[in-house]
Amino acid sequence: MTPRAFRRYLGIHYSGAETPDSGLKNLRVYSATPDTPAQEVLPPPGPRKYWSRRELAHWLARELAGDMPTIVGIDHALSFPLRYFEVHGLPPDWKFFLEDFHRHWPTDAPHTYVDFILNGARGEGVARMGNPRWMRLTDERCRAARSVFQFEGNGKVAAATHAGLPWILFLKRQLGERLHVWPLDGWEIPAGKSALVEVRPAVWRNLVPVAALGAGQKDAFVTASWLKGAHDSGELSDLLQPTLSQPERLVCGVEGWILGAPSRS
Repeated sequence: MTPRAFRRYLGIHYSGAETPDSGLKNLRVYSATPDTPAQEVLPPPGPRKYWSRRELAHWLARELAGDMPTIVGIDHALSFPLRYFEVHGLPPDWKFFLEDFHRHWPTDAPHTYVDFILNGARGEGVARMGNPRWMRLTDERCRAARSVFQFEGNGKVAAATHAGLPWILFLKRQLGERLHVWPLDGWEIPAGKSALVEVRPAVWRNLVPVAALGAGQKDAFVTASWLKGAHDSGELSDLLQPTLSQPERLVCGVEGWILGAPSRS
């Protein structure tokens, strides 16, 4: 990857609240370029003041279809622990996982809350449940991470992940190879392609000065700003190739990896 491979840096603070068509105050987007600092991207003019998950996914599909290589940092998991694949008899194939998950957890359906499927009122989530004790390798290494199945207590990442995965599938269907979901599409990001990476903004909050912003705004701002700075310094190239053993790389090629997570516990 060349030092100037990306021309835009998007930070997204995601939300698994309400329905896919609800305007969500904490669903925020910030954008930076090599020449401009991170600035908030507001939803298109319409009846809602805030982004909905559906609106955001369609906007991303349009934006990433263009010729500006963009790296997008989003703060929800992009896959599940290997234990989930084993218990449910799934092949260690991320694209198969996305399709299978969507069939059981259609959280992109109108009027659907994550809790509706979690509690068995809709979908077939009961056939694809996880255990809060199941952790990905990257969750074990990253101090800011929790299990993607921990809905109780600090369960925002679990809800956001279960709400967001169908939209990752949507983006892959719309964009194909134009969008590289790292590292699940491979550890090397092809030149000229846009990339989607999993982040935990809490890791970088002390590294990026933040103005008086709301919680969701802060995380999106920090993500976009840090990606820009790390790209400019060359640190990003190193973090996209974490020091993992070959067996660990194979596991994380299915489970995913949080950008910047320590390679060693």
